Amino acid sequence: MKHNIYSKLGIVAITVAMALPVYAQNGKNLSMDEAISLSLQNSKQLKLSKAKVDEAVANYKDAWNNHLPDVKASASVLYINNPTIDLKLNTGGSGTSTTTATAFPKVNEAAYGMVNASIPLFSGLRIKYGAESAKYLELAAKMDADNDKEGVIQNTIDAYSNLYKASKSIELVKENLKQEQQRVTDFTNLESNGIIARNDLLKAQLQESNIELSLLDAENNLRITYENMDLMLGLPEGTELIPDSTGFLGQADAGSIASWEQTALQSRKDISSLALRQKAATSSIKAAKGEYYPSIALTGGYVDLYLQNLATINNAVNAGIGLQYNFGSLWKTGAKVEAAKARLHELEANQEMLSDAVRLQITQAYENYLLSVRKIDVYAKAIDQANENYRITSNKYTNSLVTTTDLIDADVAQLQAQINFAFSKADAFVAYKKLQQTAGVLSNSYNSNK
Repeated sequence: MKHNIYSKLGIVAITVAMALPVYAQNGKNLSMDEAISLSLQNSKQLKLSKAKVDEAVANYKDAWNNHLPDVKASASVLYINNPTIDLKLNTGGSGTSTTTATAFPKVNEAAYGMVNASIPLFSGLRIKYGAESAKYLELAAKMDADNDKEGVIQNTIDAYSNLYKASKSIELVKENLKQEQQRVTDFTNLESNGIIARNDLLKAQLQESNIELSLLDAENNLRITYENMDLMLGLPEGTELIPDSTGFLGQADAGSIASWEQTALQSRKDISSLALRQKAATSSIKAAKGEYYPSIALTGGYVDLYLQNLATINNAVNAGIGLQYNFGSLWKTGAKVEAAKARLHELEANQEMLSDAVRLQITQAYENYLLSVRKIDVYAKAIDQANENYRITSNKYTNSLVTTTDLIDADVAQLQAQINFAFSKADAFVAYKKLQQTAGVLSNSYNSNK
C-alpha cells in the first residue's frame, strides 16, 4: 500500500514546532540547576507570595500588639469668658448658704495636660486567640509560598525540557536536510542521465522543500519563545540559551505508589497550609466566644490642671482597675461564633477533598512516569527498526525493487524515530520531577536556590 509521504512530513514539522525554546549555535550555556536558580530569583509569582507572607507577618504582629498597654496623652489651653458664677457655700453659722458670686475671682484661662494608660488583664481571651489565629495564618502563608516555589521549579523544568527538545529536534532536522539536499543532487544527476524519471526527482525536491519549511517554522516559533524564557529567567532580551542534555540521562527508581502517597500526605505544602488554616479557624471560634465575657484592664493616669486666679493642680496621679461589659454581646455574639464554625467546617471539607485529589494526582503522576520509562525502551527499538528499514529500502531502491515514495517514507520514519527517542528521555525526566512535585518533595533538591 502506498504511504502518504507528505502527511508524515507534516507530523515531523508539527513535532519540531511544538518544541518552543530556541536552538542557538553560539549562545549562553545553561544548566538546569542554573535555570531553576534564575527562575526562583526572578519569579513574579514568588515575589507576590513573599508580599503575602510579609502581610501575614504584619497581621500577626498587629494582633499580638493588643497585649501591649495603650498610652494616651492630651493637653489643652482654654480661653474662657466672664461667666456669672453663683456658688452656694455653707458658712456653717446660721445653717444657710451665702452667695459668693461677687467675690469670685475672674477665670479667663484654663490649661490641662493628662496621660492615661491601660493594660489589658482579661479580655475574654479574645486577644490571646486572635493572636494565635494570626500566627497560624502566617505559617499557612509561608506554606503557600513554599508550594508556589515548587510550582515555579516544575514550570522551569518543563521549559528547560522544551528547550532541549527544540535543540535536539532542530539538530536532527538539519542533519536530515543535508541528506535530502544530497539526495536531490544525486537524483538531479541521475535524471539528467536518463536513469530515473523526472517525477522521482520532483518527489525528492518536494521532500527537501517540506523539511526546509518545517525548519523555518520551528526556528521562527523558537525565536519568539527565546523572549519568554529570557523574561522567566530575568536574562537580557535576546539571550540565546543552549541546554545541557546530560541532565536528562538516567532514570530514577519509581518506588511504590503507596510510599509516594504517604510522602505526599506528609509533605504537601497545600495540605499543611489547610491544616494550619483549620487551627486558625478553631482559634477564631474561641476568640468569638470571648465576646461573651467582660474586659478587665489595669488603668492609671497623670493630670496637671491650671485655672487662672483660682487653682493649680500638679502631680495628680490615679490608678485602678477598670471593668467593661457590652450586654449586647449576649445576643450578638452567637452569630459570630456560628460564622466562625462554618468557616472551620468549610476548611475541613476542603481538606478531605484535597486528600482525595492528592491520591488521584499521585496515581496519575506515578503511572505517567512508568509509561514514559517504558517509551524509552520502545523508541530505542524503533530507532533500530527504522534504521534497518531504511537500509533495506535503500538497497531495494538501488535495485529498482521499490519506488521513490517508499524510500522517502522510510527516510521520514527514520527521522521521526530519532526525534521520538530524544524526546522520550526528556519526558521521563520531567515525569519524575512531576511525581516529586505531586508528592511535595521537589524543592528538597533545590534548597540552595532560595
